[in-house]
Amino acid sequence: MDNLVAILYIVAFAMFIYGLMGLTGPKTAVRGNYIAGAGMALAVAATLIQIRDTHYWWIVIVGLAAGVILGVPPALRTKMTAVPQLVAIFNGVGGGTVALVAWSEFITSTGFTRLGEQPTVHVVVASLVAAIIGSISFWGSLVAFGKLQEIVSGGSIGLGRLQQPFNAVLLIVAIAFSVVIGLGVMDGEGVSQWWIVGVLIVAGILGLTLVLPIGGADMPVVISLLNALTGLSAAAAGLALDNTAMIVAGMLVGASGTILTNLMAKAMNRSVVSIVAGGFGGGDAVAGPAGASGGTVTATSAADAAIQMAYANQVIVVPGYGMAVAQAQHTVKEMGQMLEDKGVEVKYAIHPVAGRMPGHMNVLLAEAEVSYDALKEMDEINGEFARTDVVLVIGANDVTNPAARTDPSSPIFGMPILNVDEAKSVIVLKRSMSSGFAGIDNPLFTGEHTSMLFGDAKNSVGEIVEELKVL
Repeated sequence: MDNLVAILYIVAFAMFIYGLMGLTGPKTAVRGNYIAGAGMALAVAATLIQIRDTHYWWIVIVGLAAGVILGVPPALRTKMTAVPQLVAIFNGVGGGTVALVAWSEFITSTGFTRLGEQPTVHVVVASLVAAIIGSISFWGSLVAFGKLQEIVSGGSIGLGRLQQPFNAVLLIVAIAFSVVIGLGVMDGEGVSQWWIVGVLIVAGILGLTLVLPIGGADMPVVISLLNALTGLSAAAAGLALDNTAMIVAGMLVGASGTILTNLMAKAMNRSVVSIVAGGFGGGDAVAGPAGASGGTVTATSAADAAIQMAYANQVIVVPGYGMAVAQAQHTVKEMGQMLEDKGVEVKYAIHPVAGRMPGHMNVLLAEAEVSYDALKEMDEINGEFARTDVVLVIGANDVTNPAARTDPSSPIFGMPILNVDEAKSVIVLKRSMSSGFAGIDNPLFTGEHTSMLFGDAKNSVGEIVEELKVL
């Protein structure tokens, strides 16, 4: 039986890795998800086979049923525009689960109940690490969810210069509590259960205070970082439980999340440390109206926009969070198809941090069945803007802000952006002249070759589609 379980685990690990490989490209992402999910189901099945006690079987069955009931309906009903919030809350649940599992393992194996054997050092350390990281991930993910859902302000909420010293104190306290627990347990004397509760509470507060000061513009990186933390906490819990499946799965999630976090940070020309120390995203800030960046705003109409694009050789669409909010992806697909029918080459420029989670724009456009070949990453498309007739920017603000290249005093200076200002003509679809999540003015809006089409993105694109029909 043990050999069978080991074989099933190995097969599951191979499926995890193969599934992750599938996530590297849009054409194989769905298949990769199915393979990784099947691998997890196999790992769960192997764990159930390993269980010999009927009592535990009932616990597992009830747990699986609760997970299906609580997890499947939100996943099915959540709109594609709200996927970042779903990812944040699901990731948080994972971290919270690990914290509770670590707490449970610690109680049953350290003498709190006077039923367990003397624990080894690795069980004690791994349990405490899992409890701290899991609690940080859970509460931090709740804040990320709140910011994305706009329940919590997207701006920075914190103690200013005192924030980092306060966070350091919380971390020191959590470690100090852990040392007290470890020494007491290893001496064989045992310690009060309230010490481990204290660790969870202090770590939870740290999770809140770490994410609250981070602005909305940094949420894609934060989601990725919290995902990595959840994976590492799961791996630590696996060490405490001596469960190979948890160790491998946790390390895969932790490693992939860490790599993605670094890639996202590089895409913003910033370090992960600087983001955690407090991001530039001030979601409540509003840029000035016309002339705030030293120029005049030129308004346009759907008819003018349609004429420009209909007679262009190449049009590049730059989607942003505004497209997601307006749920305009299907209308954008219809517009792109009409332009292609007229002989216009249409491409979609995707910035790594556009939207509110990694790959947000890719997911939305894929849902609208936009061709994968038409989706171009920043490095691939930036060289084409200078020879592009028309660029249509749909709600993308900070990732198109030329101040990142030209203004050393700008908070986003040095951040790689989409070079839309190099195109012959730029049409920006926005509700108003308000700023993006970074809370700073965008001189693109007053550029010589830029015109603004104000209104809801879905309605504006729909009006362009109607105008294209008569051209």
